[in-house]
Amino acid sequence: MARIFAVTNQKGGVGKTTTCVNLAASLAATKRKILLIDFDPQGNATMGSGIDKNTLESSCYEVLTKRRSIQDVIIKAEAAGYDLLPANGDLTAADVELLNEIGREHRLRLALNEIRDQYDFIIIDCPPALNMLTVNALVAADSVLIPMQCEYYALEGLAALMRTIEQIKETVNPQLEIEGLLRTMYDPRNSLTIDVSQQLMEYFPDKVYGSVIPRNVRLAEAPSYGLPALKYDRNSKGAVAYLALAGEIIRRSKQKAAPRKAAQA
Repeated sequence: MARIFAVTNQKGGVGKTTTCVNLAASLAATKRKILLIDFDPQGNATMGSGIDKNTLESSCYEVLTKRRSIQDVIIKAEAAGYDLLPANGDLTAADVELLNEIGREHRLRLALNEIRDQYDFIIIDCPPALNMLTVNALVAADSVLIPMQCEYYALEGLAALMRTIEQIKETVNPQLEIEGLLRTMYDPRNSLTIDVSQQLMEYFPDKVYGSVIPRNVRLAEAPSYGLPALKYDRNSKGAVAYLALAGEIIRRSKQKAAPRKAAQA
């Protein structure tokens, strides 16, 4: 059964969508079955996966509003190598329409229950805001992957996100946990980067990934071609970094699964 990650940060511009697309492609390259969910009305993960958001017949919007089954909306992102639940501007309307619905925060989780056993990992690209879409993602997820830059304001944003996660745990998803903190746009020549990185490892010693994502031109260019960096230039530093991250996530997942299997035995 798939492990579900919500990739989120209330601060924009931290490489969230870049992480979703490239992590999905890197995990898929290990012969695992991956579903990427674009849960941001901007549809950047959809475009970055080689799918034109402007020509979609249906999207996340139809799934959340129960107009169509999730099975009917998932498409194959052939160039990227994984399945995609796409999004476009229609998703903005779902955020409004769900406000007065009973059980609105569980819509995505219920939809994923239908297809969860078909995948190894499901990755949700959340919008950079705390709204009904983000709440749906956090309720559906097993854990939260947090991309962040090593800068002062990022620490403030992280504190706010931690409070949000705790509120979700206390009310609707007690199993939710922090999967890991990913340092993005990493520049080891910058003293502030080093200082913030050290603070993260001090406060979250078991949660900070050893893999870091560097600033990389190829990584920035790839979305304009509708490709993950792995498909655009597999030898680029960005592609190699996300492959390393995928390996780290797979190892952690196996370690977490071992006690559960032992308990069942």
